[in-house]
Order: sequence, then structure tokens, then C-alpha cells
Amino acid sequence: MKIGVPKEIKIKENRVGLVPSGVRQLVHDGHELFVETNAGLGIGITDEEYQKAGAKILPSLEAVFETAQMIIKVKEPQPREVALLKPHHILYTYLHLAAERELTMGLMKSGSTCVAYETIQLPDRSLPLLTPMSEVAGRMATQIGATYLQNDKGGKGMLLGGVPGVRRARVAVIGCGIAGTNAIKMAMGMGADVTAIDLSVKRLAELDDLFENRITTLFSNLHNVEETVIHADLVIGAVLVPGAKAPKLVTREMISRMEKGSVVVDIAVDQGGCIETCRPTTHENPTFDVDGVVHYCVANMPGAVARTSTLALTNTTLKYARAIAKLGVDEASRQDPALKLGINIHNGNLVYEQIATDLELPYTPLKL
Repeated sequence: MKIGVPKEIKIKENRVGLVPSGVRQLVHDGHELFVETNAGLGIGITDEEYQKAGAKILPSLEAVFETAQMIIKVKEPQPREVALLKPHHILYTYLHLAAERELTMGLMKSGSTCVAYETIQLPDRSLPLLTPMSEVAGRMATQIGATYLQNDKGGKGMLLGGVPGVRRARVAVIGCGIAGTNAIKMAMGMGADVTAIDLSVKRLAELDDLFENRITTLFSNLHNVEETVIHADLVIGAVLVPGAKAPKLVTREMISRMEKGSVVVDIAVDQGGCIETCRPTTHENPTFDVDGVVHYCVANMPGAVARTSTLALTNTTLKYARAIAKLGVDEASRQDPALKLGINIHNGNLVYEQIATDLELPYTPLKL
């Protein structure tokens, strides 16, 4: 199969879909690899390194799409990329379509088949290709929140861990999956006063054991969310419903009652966000203010630590890329139910029911 790796064009996105070790493996498997020039420069990988691994370097985005059958990316395609997709293409990347009606319609119109990293799901309901970026985003959320609590960043001028004689910052983490748990780990490590909120009593018990009763765990209901949020200095939203829009658990009214200079970070913003006042931002303009509360809502947070993120991501994506390249997406999905769940659009049809429901678009059951 002819496999293409374009340079990411989303604002401040420095990650890349494959590193040279992945190229080498796919070339060894018998495939042809085409990499856009300078695709890896954001993380210090040169064209020469890709060539040494067996790839051919192409001069432009258009050349990659024209040459390749499968496109391996990191972020959802931008309008310029959507326009280049054809029915023979297999797009393998993060899509996060539940909050992106225009993008979904564009992908359907292209007639292509689109496999989303974030909806590939194992029988135990874990999301192996979302996990590494959730780990990164969770850890970043606390780090970023601590930074924006500083006066020079618009915050209330508070140190997350406090000092002797001065109270620690109160950190509320809503949603305790991979991202939320990593946010808690960082907040605990920085000495904050942490409250974790989740719908799963079992998960809360696991966290209580993990952190040896040094955090407060609360069941997710309106009262607990409200009381925790309005008294928090930093709120981290980390709610995930696989393939669906995130529920709005933190309301505008709650935000208005927070102390001025408090900070919210919504990790779930690429799925619509779980904080009502949030809207997607970029690394160029990452924050905005609502009722005196600093909002950080960058939809590709891990792009700011691109080297770590790329290496972590490509450790997990290569397995499925090899299967698709060897067998084609239909046969690979027949053999692997986890990969089958990753198919969001198949030959132009929207085949992921939850996305169709959220976006009010026609749903077509997947037929391989």
C-alpha cells in the first residue's frame, strides 16, 4: 500500500503521524512511504532521517494526497486537506467529529473512509490510541492551570501548593478517567488540595486507594459539582463519552460564582467541552475571560509538547496502521473488532451511530 504522512497544518501543531522507526517498519512490511518535506521538523526529525528509514520525500501536501492511498495524520483534517480527499483514500487520524458537523459533512462528501484514533476501543472499553494523549493532556492541564493562576497570566496570584502558613490551592478534577487521573497525579505532586468527581463509585474507590486517602472523592451530581466548582481555584474538566459530545456539567452560573482570577481548563473541548462557558482556542491565543475566570480551552493541548506526544502516540498507532496497510481497512476490521469501532465514515457514509445522533446526520450501519 502507498502510505502518506503530511505535515500538520493546524495552528501550532508540531506533531507528526509517523516517526522514522514506524516508516522503517512499514517499509519492511512491503509498503511505500511518502512523507511531506519538513513534516517532522517540529520535533527535530529531518527529511534525511525519513529517507534513511526508506521514505520518499514529497514537496507538498497536495503531492502526498495525490500519491497515497492511506493518509496517516495526528489532528482532524483542515479544510484544505478535506478538499484533497478522494473516495479511494483511507484517513487514519484523530477526528473528534461529535462536535464538528461541517467537518463530518465534508468527509462524507469526499467519499473516503475515515478511521478515528479516539474511537478504537478494546473489549474492556479502554481506548488504546486515546490513552497516551489523555495522559499528556491530563498532566499538562495541571501544569497549565498552575501557570495561569499567576498574576502575570491573569490569575489570582496563587501558588498551587501554597507554603507553610498559607492555604494550598483547591483543584477540582471532574471526570477521573486517564486524563483526569493524570491531572490528579500532577496536582498532588505539586501539593494542591484535590477533589476528584466521577460518576463511577468503583473508580472513586480506586482513586481513594491509589492516593491513600489524600484526596477528596465525590460522586458526580449537580450539588457536588456546584459546591466544588464555586470554591475551587482551578477546575479541570476531563469528562469523556467515547465518540459522543461531552455533557455540560459545569454551568455558566457556577462559573459566575467562582472567585475572580480562578482558572478552568477543559480537556474535553475537542468533544464539545464539559464546561458551558468553554469554546475551542489555539496555542496562539489560548485563553479568554468569562466573569473574571480565566479559561484555557486549547483543542490540541499535546501539540505544545510535540516530541513527547508524537513518540507516545506513534507507539500505539503503528499496530493498526500495519493491519490496515496489510489487509485493507475492511478485512482488518473484520479481524479486529476494536479497529472496526474506529471507523467513523466508510465510503462516504457516516457509520458511527452516536456521532450521527449528536450531529443529526443520516446514520448508515457499517457493512464491510
